[in-house]
Amino acid sequence: MATGKKPWSGRFQKATAENVETFTSSIHYDQRLYPYDIEGSIAHATMLAGQKIISKNEAAKIVSALKNILKDIEKGKFKFNPADEDIHMAVEKELIKRIGETGGKLHSARSRNDQIVLDVRLFLRTEIKIVIDLMNSLQACLIEMAKKEIKTIMPGYTHMQKAQPVLLSHYFLAFEEMFARDVQRLNDCAGRLNVLPLGAAALAGTGLPIDRNRTAKILNFPEVSKNSMDTVADRDFIAEFIFAGSLIMMHLSRFCEDLVLWSSDEFGFVEISDAYTTGSSIMPQKKNPDVAELIRGKTGRVYGDLFAIMTLLKGLPMTYNRDLQEDKEPLFDAVDTVKDCLQIFTEMIKHTQFNAGKMFFAAQGGFSTATDIAEYLAGKGVPFRRAHEIVGKIVAYCLKNKKGLDNLTLKEYQEFYKDFTADIKNIIKLEKAVNSRNHTGGTATAAVLKRIKEFEKSLN
Repeated sequence: MATGKKPWSGRFQKATAENVETFTSSIHYDQRLYPYDIEGSIAHATMLAGQKIISKNEAAKIVSALKNILKDIEKGKFKFNPADEDIHMAVEKELIKRIGETGGKLHSARSRNDQIVLDVRLFLRTEIKIVIDLMNSLQACLIEMAKKEIKTIMPGYTHMQKAQPVLLSHYFLAFEEMFARDVQRLNDCAGRLNVLPLGAAALAGTGLPIDRNRTAKILNFPEVSKNSMDTVADRDFIAEFIFAGSLIMMHLSRFCEDLVLWSSDEFGFVEISDAYTTGSSIMPQKKNPDVAELIRGKTGRVYGDLFAIMTLLKGLPMTYNRDLQEDKEPLFDAVDTVKDCLQIFTEMIKHTQFNAGKMFFAAQGGFSTATDIAEYLAGKGVPFRRAHEIVGKIVAYCLKNKKGLDNLTLKEYQEFYKDFTADIKNIIKLEKAVNSRNHTGGTATAAVLKRIKEFEKSLN
């Protein structure tokens, strides 16, 4: 049997079994919350003294000891004990060890239930800022790439079939739009989690005369939670962050899927630097896009974190239940995975070369300017459905006679529609086709440059 005295041991006649202590312990992973646990405790002690729940001298002793504990942890002088149940107990135990019973007064007017919610909110508030910074770095990188490749034309695809020519820059900005939405979601999440939970105590609040607004001001929370039961039960902000992280990973994964395909010999559109690829243990010629593949694979891992937290929460009765101890590992994993993938992806894409020649050549195939011919006819007053049919027949003729749209003579065009004129030869040029789509959201050079400037302004 275990012999360590617990803070709740007064009601119990027997010590906790050793295997129960091991099973219920979370110190091996929640110890990373130590700076936030100590930050929250310092603010709480300051408030307690301000409300005369403890004396100013007691608060000063507590705050000084907590700061010293923080320094010792950061310097590696403090070793977490596997026997400590969680980060709260580890810090409180050390505090009492250093300053005696005065340290036990720190827990007045709070519970581990509202304390852990505070720790996680402080943690996630910091981590969201880091993720947004990483997102902004990636966005800035894509803007520079879009400016650099503004003349590069590539085939756009639907159903993985060549569809229409687009600017490579337009492709980059498509992901820029996705990542901009990701940043918006992260900011929204940060706004909703930026609420002080401390003061809810176990679930009903406290009878001691606390000042929650003062604690909120110290910890830079713009507001305090409004319902103590919801406060200790709420993990929406964790689920919301992991969902936002899942979408970030999905967007990265889609980008990586293209890079994997485009780096193949069949496409040859990109050359990823040797520094961000690996080789084969048996085939000496291989150069594998393993970084892109791993990001694609880790996307499923973050999806798993989201499924874990949603499953954890779905059947919990009000209010706090020990199940909620299981919220931190999926959160930590999602945070770490998203940050790692954003960082390595940004580095990899900076060291990726795009083959403009192969892209342009590929864009010439697949009758990619067929839609431009249909729109040309529509511009001459032909109903679009009829124009669509006419061009479909032209494509069928080309396939039968092994010709491209640019190989047809004007006479051949006029066999399908008599009012074709010589300007059709210009209409089907890739540059013309791309730049004809000069409207908001279009792939024309002018439209893309305008959007680049808008993104630059928003980032700055």
